[in-house]
Amino acid sequence: MKLNVIKNRFIYLSISGMLFIASLIIMIFWNLNLWIDMTWWTSSEYTYSKLDIEKVKTEINNSSKELKYNEKEVINSTNAYKISGQNSLTIVVGFDSSIDEKKLSELKEDFRNKTLKILENNDSTVRESSYTNIWKSFWDYIKDTAVITLIIAIICITLYVAWTFSWVVSWISSYSFAAIVVITLFHDVLISSGLYIFASNFFPEFKIDTFFITALLTILGYSINDTIVIFDRIRSNLQEWARKKEKLNTVINKSIWETLRRSIFTSLTLLFVLTTTFFWGPGSISGFVLVMIFGTLVGTYSSIFIASPLLYEMNKNKKLEILKKKVYNPEDKIVV
Repeated sequence: MKLNVIKNRFIYLSISGMLFIASLIIMIFWNLNLWIDMTWWTSSEYTYSKLDIEKVKTEINNSSKELKYNEKEVINSTNAYKISGQNSLTIVVGFDSSIDEKKLSELKEDFRNKTLKILENNDSTVRESSYTNIWKSFWDYIKDTAVITLIIAIICITLYVAWTFSWVVSWISSYSFAAIVVITLFHDVLISSGLYIFASNFFPEFKIDTFFITALLTILGYSINDTIVIFDRIRSNLQEWARKKEKLNTVINKSIWETLRRSIFTSLTLLFVLTTTFFWGPGSISGFVLVMIFGTLVGTYSSIFIASPLLYEMNKNKKLEILKKKVYNPEDKIVV
């Protein structure tokens, strides 16, 4: 039995609507598990003669948990690593950006002094060789750049779709294809973000960082690719079936069925690679891969069950006719 997406479209749209609203609530009201490059952070570099790095890391992590303001932990994350081939240790600390700047400045200095004392207790020759203090302006720059990049990418994709799907059939504007692309892209990005933020609140290792932004941009590219394949088949069938006076829902259902296997197999192949990388790949990119897994699932769903039903809803009352292009007559002359 063939899949009748248009008949059950309100079920699929309702599922997406609930996920969309839930994701929006999560993004607005839940705490964001930000990584160092998305917070107000400090970076200190120390030289030493002999230091037990693992012991120092444990002591610094314990010290970071003790630093509190209004009974709330001030430090989001700490990362200590040794520079290969050198007796040099770098400690990067991310702080809660919701704290007043003046008070946060005092807390940063307090933790800086405690860290130096811990290191000196383990090795009296330790010296702080450099100290970098990043404030709100840097985080705002990263956030604004990410938002602008996403918006520009969506605008460019929309303009491309509007141009590509011009000259389909009468009364179905190419801008309806473009408008649906904008809706589905926002849908995919928002729900993927909501799912990731939901997961990050239970698994602290999944941070929101620059890899997270990169994953969202990658999702845009994958999602639009799948949607375009289905839309292209709908366009081909519209031009053919308009001559037969077929109904729009029949054309769309047939087009979905013809591309369904391709969409599912492509997504399963990608999911196999992503899942393998998630469990056995480098831990540093696990967050990126998890966002991609969510994006692949949501993008495949929206391409099949959201984009096509929306196209039907926007054009269901329109009569399908072959678009007639004006034929140039060489006999026509311009009289001056």
